[in-house]
Amino acid sequence: MTSEFAGRRVVVAGMAVSGLAAADALLDRGASVLVVDGRSGPGEQEVAEGLRARGAEVRLGDAETPVDADLVVTSPGWRPDQPLLAAALAAGAEVIGEPELAWRIRPVTNGRSAPWVAVTGTNGKTTTVGMVESILRAAGLRTIAAGNVGLPLTTAVLAKPSYDVLAVELSSFQLHWSRDLAPEAAVLLNIAPDHLDWHGSLEAYAADKAAVWRHGGCGAYNADDPLVAELAPEHLDDPHPFTLGEASWGGFGVVDGVLVDRMSGLSPELEPDPPPVRDGGIPLVRVDELRVVGSHNVANALAAAAVCKVFGLRGDALIPWPAVGEGLRAYSPGRHRNEVVAEADDVTWVDDSKATNPHAAAASLSSYPSVVWVAGGLFKGADVGPLVAEQAGRLRAVVAIGVDRAPLLHALARHAPDVPVVEVTSRDTDVMQDAVAAAGQLALPGDTVLLAPAAASMDQFRDYAERGDLFARAARDRIARS
Repeated sequence: MTSEFAGRRVVVAGMAVSGLAAADALLDRGASVLVVDGRSGPGEQEVAEGLRARGAEVRLGDAETPVDADLVVTSPGWRPDQPLLAAALAAGAEVIGEPELAWRIRPVTNGRSAPWVAVTGTNGKTTTVGMVESILRAAGLRTIAAGNVGLPLTTAVLAKPSYDVLAVELSSFQLHWSRDLAPEAAVLLNIAPDHLDWHGSLEAYAADKAAVWRHGGCGAYNADDPLVAELAPEHLDDPHPFTLGEASWGGFGVVDGVLVDRMSGLSPELEPDPPPVRDGGIPLVRVDELRVVGSHNVANALAAAAVCKVFGLRGDALIPWPAVGEGLRAYSPGRHRNEVVAEADDVTWVDDSKATNPHAAAASLSSYPSVVWVAGGLFKGADVGPLVAEQAGRLRAVVAIGVDRAPLLHALARHAPDVPVVEVTSRDTDVMQDAVAAAGQLALPGDTVLLAPAAASMDQFRDYAERGDLFARAARDRIARS
């Protein structure tokens, strides 16, 4: 297969899953591909041999030395000031991410390619995109979650048979490295300080998030988030809000414990006729029918409903009202997202290791009345003080983990001086065993022991999944021994 990439010198920066998918797609299209990765372990060596067998060059153990390239496809985690990327940009080469590559190579049949229903935001992306996937399937569409979760997008767009629509999660990193990518329907969930060391400022971070609305026109947004609400009319001609309160006309909200859609008047001849709720909207699903907990997850469900209905307006596949409720009822949260991992002696152990920043941890903590909080890690410059001040009243105790504990300890001393704090100083595989042991001694009947670190995991763990798995295993082991 040849294409506009044939004969072009393309560097793929990073040999993770999305990088390998990008390299395969580029090789299939006749590009001259160099794959670069700073790691050089046995796993990388094995993958490199497979790439070389396909005709790619591979450079391991050196991710910084500049290379000549017409195009660089970068791993989302690589910062713009990373030496190889900075040199490429200075030399006039284009730098894009794997989602942008997927957008450019997606097949077009009869003038149409599989549309993207996209989700971005600081927190709740993975839950919301899972809800979107569930709604689209309930509507009878062949779909899959892809992007920052699930399949790499270059794999998803080239799948055979092709998907009817893709449920796409996009991170701020991925959006930063995009130019043409413009999903047909998109929702922006929230914006809170995160990855500011990468983006440089909150304004730059927000601008990258808002790029999900590059298509303009019709989109969905969180009316309860002031910054998102400010950005929406700047980027959308037809914005549709969602809120945990009662929805305005054209939006989504909650009335008497029911998720309600008030976009109903936009195409009345195509809509079913369920009994309207008090504000005249279409009832979708009761809050108590959702299989997720917390007001933040109610917001995620509203976001999923809103963006799917926006897709129905913009695309050629109307999403029936019953499919929205059916999809939301069917959705179960993924691992490490407010997942109950153990229960004993009227103490519930919850793994929300995915809460990797203060904004996510605040949503998690707000779901439980009395918490022994296991927190800490790499705070990435985020201010944990407002979180502690807001949540101090529900803290039974805190178990502080992580190498970068100082910001958390300082915030607790200032805003919650009467809350017992135990520091876990272990730096090996015993850290979570020690944290669980301390939490178990502090918890009283009725408490929730909650792992919601408000910080990244890479100081002591491979990733947030390993952190959560070790927490769950230690909690279950403790209960089994008691």
